[in-house]
Amino acid sequence: MLKPLTLSVAAAALSVPAIAAAAPQIDIAATGPVVELSVFESVEVAPDLATIGAGVTTDAPSATEALRQNSVEMQKVIARIKASGVAEKDIQTTGINLNARYDYDQQTQRQVFRGYQASNRVNVILRKIDDTGRVLDALVEAGATDLNGPNFSIDDDTAAKDAARKRAVERANAQAKAYAAMVGYRDVRVLSISEAMQGMGPMPMPISKSRLIELTAQAAPVQPGMVQTGVNVSITYEMVGGSAAR
Repeated sequence: MLKPLTLSVAAAALSVPAIAAAAPQIDIAATGPVVELSVFESVEVAPDLATIGAGVTTDAPSATEALRQNSVEMQKVIARIKASGVAEKDIQTTGINLNARYDYDQQTQRQVFRGYQASNRVNVILRKIDDTGRVLDALVEAGATDLNGPNFSIDDDTAAKDAARKRAVERANAQAKAYAAMVGYRDVRVLSISEAMQGMGPMPMPISKSRLIELTAQAAPVQPGMVQTGVNVSITYEMVGGSAAR
């Protein structure tokens, strides 16, 4: 997109009174046409973290009993998680719910109270991906009634994002220079840069109750594959060097 641009430059100082913080903007008009580019680049990396969700759901005639039973079963699950070598800081409760249960009676055409349902869920970070299948199996044996995940990621994606950022800027520079050459300019100069980050990997998927039964027979096979991380870079260039067409 070619259009004129007004570039705003904010004045800054190391130590200024609070009243001077809102410094007036200085408008600098570009003398040549500008091009705005938005470039996305991502890189694939091998994950080193796996996140899973584990929960217990219990039913009982009274709210007190449903919550009591749920607490007992969830304590078993958390104990098994810790026994699997997971640090306490990597276990986080994500939700505790208690709800009344009703069924619809077709004959009387009304809701019939059936009792209460309690649930408790935790997210677990596994720092040894090879243990994922074994931990899932152990959780089912400990009484987990529903699982989510695994969701794979990397602990520190700084280097991966740096590589994606370098690719994005190089591609944007090449495209901007190509645009400039098309309309008779010899070069470009950068006026502004902004960046947006991209997360990694898919969201955890729920595991059905039928699959949970299968997991008790053998450790679940887990293939971590690769995860993507990237950046979206937006750069505004001014075309410089004069137009050969003029």
